[in-house]
Amino acid sequence: MPGVGESLAGRAAIFSLLPLTVAEIAKQGSTSLSLTPWLNYFDKFNPQNASTLDLSQLLLRGAYPEPSVQLTVDRNFWCGSYIATYLERDVRNLQQVGDLGQFQTFLRICATRTGQILGLTGLAADVGVSHTTAKRWLSLLEASHQIYLLYPYYKNIGKRLVKRPKLYFVDTGLATYLMGVHSSEVLLSSPYFGPLFETFVVIDTLKRFYNHGLSPALYYLRTPDKLEVDLVIELEDKLHLIEIKGVQTIFSKYSSNLLRLKKELGGKIKTIALISNTEHSSPQPYETINRSWRDTLIL
Repeated sequence: MPGVGESLAGRAAIFSLLPLTVAEIAKQGSTSLSLTPWLNYFDKFNPQNASTLDLSQLLLRGAYPEPSVQLTVDRNFWCGSYIATYLERDVRNLQQVGDLGQFQTFLRICATRTGQILGLTGLAADVGVSHTTAKRWLSLLEASHQIYLLYPYYKNIGKRLVKRPKLYFVDTGLATYLMGVHSSEVLLSSPYFGPLFETFVVIDTLKRFYNHGLSPALYYLRTPDKLEVDLVIELEDKLHLIEIKGVQTIFSKYSSNLLRLKKELGGKIKTIALISNTEHSSPQPYETINRSWRDTLIL
């Protein structure tokens, strides 16, 4: 793009093509639902559960076409080559970063903080660079689609909100590689599993927006008095509140924040639901539905 002499305004269509969705990996991408019909399923208890995909392998191999679809491809070799190529060519073409070694450390630390609220000052201190440099590098990672920043929802909530964005690494395969997590056994017992599962769900939802030509309207919500929702989708002036749990057993307490917000925001809320790592979807108290990722992301 920088080498094109003219802007091509009005004569070019630009698509944001992120790595594959879960539906595409399951060979059901051609029937993948757009946002409105997809969200309509959240109000119904109609489990599909047709997926035989293995979650730990999805997280470890990520969603880039070659390592995710061709299981004969060596995941470690592919990720190492991708990162080396990204650092040596893409980064230098986009912007001078100075010390590539420090930048790779920055990339690695960002991977370990996926699913967390961004603390830029602490991030800069851990790498040993200035706040300004960390901010510039973060913008570079965002522009090159290595990370996604999820901003807090603020409308109709008042001034109680935590205002910093949450950081998500776009590809869990690269994130686990940078974390040094290389096997299912290590992954499933790792403290990173929960944040990686949340990353997996949030980024797949982001891809659904892009793939259907929509501008993402995704947020999270967290207040100082512990009211928190992992994912807020705003569509057609309605809110869909989704709590994400990487657990295989669901308790009624997981719905408490959703129910409190539904009471507070009233008619603004259209959907409240859980997306979890349970084997099957199941109805929950107060008209909340726990949806297994297998029944949900593949639609």
